[in-house]
Amino acid sequence: MNALLDLQIIDSPAMWIVYAVAIALIVVVLARRPTPRGVVRTLVCVVVGAVVGIVVFLIANATNAMGVTLPPEVAVWASAALAGVGLAVASLWDSPPWRKVVAIVLIVWMPLSAVVGINAFYGLNPTLGSLFGAAASRPLDLPPAGAGAGAPAQPLYETWRPPADMPAKGERGTQAIEGTVSGFVARDAGIYLPPAALVDDAPPLPMVIMMMGYVGNPDPTIISDVLDEFAAAHDGLAPIVIVADQLGGDGNDDPACADSTTFGNAETYVTTDVVNWARTNLNVIDDPRYWVVAGYSNGGGCAIKYGVKYPQTFGNIIDVSGEEYPGSESVTSVIADVYGGDRAAFEASKPIRIMQGEPAGTYAETTAIFTVGSEDPDFLAAARAVSAAAEAAGMATTLFVVDGADHGGTAVSGGLAEGFAVLSPMLGFSAE
Repeated sequence: MNALLDLQIIDSPAMWIVYAVAIALIVVVLARRPTPRGVVRTLVCVVVGAVVGIVVFLIANATNAMGVTLPPEVAVWASAALAGVGLAVASLWDSPPWRKVVAIVLIVWMPLSAVVGINAFYGLNPTLGSLFGAAASRPLDLPPAGAGAGAPAQPLYETWRPPADMPAKGERGTQAIEGTVSGFVARDAGIYLPPAALVDDAPPLPMVIMMMGYVGNPDPTIISDVLDEFAAAHDGLAPIVIVADQLGGDGNDDPACADSTTFGNAETYVTTDVVNWARTNLNVIDDPRYWVVAGYSNGGGCAIKYGVKYPQTFGNIIDVSGEEYPGSESVTSVIADVYGGDRAAFEASKPIRIMQGEPAGTYAETTAIFTVGSEDPDFLAAARAVSAAAEAAGMATTLFVVDGADHGGTAVSGGLAEGFAVLSPMLGFSAE
């Protein structure tokens, strides 16, 4: 089962096979002797399908059904898929049984092809399992944990000498992190161990707790790829990463980065259970100056909230294409379901409001990096608003726009790369 869930579906043979089968089915359906009535019927069905695809796209954007503005590429895939469905439906008339079977297969295959194509465009779910929220369990053998090492006397790059047998890349896998204090039921966390963590007598390393988007998975693929490149340029040094599940359950509910009776204690899970597990099980530096809370989209909203609420735990924040505040995409339901109808409590949970309520100097040692795609207008506005508030609250802030990126994988990888480049000196990986 893990082999199927691990099947790569972006820029992979599987992706091209899906496309090739779709084309082959279309060719078979079209390969028939035309009749005037059949041609008209086919054209009508194809056009209707394409129009329905465009209408669905427009409605989704008008109602903000997906929480983000969908790009034109999604409209192309949707209209093409439903045009193909229309072609298949037209082929059900006046055709032999075998052609009807092919048409029925095409009805199923065209939406599947569109899902694969849209997923490849966004670049967020590299495997079949991650696409359908059922990522493979790959328990990672953890090196011996440290003893809660404090900040090193010298930056790591000055004292670290990579051994000859150090692997070229880090390792990634999964670990179950129980909600011991929170009672929160989370999916397995993604784990990344950089090359420097995999050698004998490995040094304690900085810690990153990362959260992905909604709907999404605690998949470490993107951040692992980014940090493998980072480590290659820093003698194998990079942070250890936990990609935590802030959604819980099957990932289809949004706890809005808070504790609630409806969805469970998501906030306590990440900020207490995951933090405690990291300190107990990983060889990390136990000092807030070396801890990073990071997130993308929904996870970015969580990252900035937890970063401003718990500066004694997290001295650094990377907010990639994050929401201005958790629950911003469904305010009414979040107030009702998460805050029990208490609008004042919801307003008080907003990161900007939290920062404004803290005394001067609270964030004097906090570094925050906000990144967003240049083609992601809604989240660009959010990044500007929150970064300005963070700067006003006394944080050292960076706002970075990923040129040409929207709300997909390019924004995530580009944002994380910039975030770790900015934090490199603070985490002891380089002089500047």
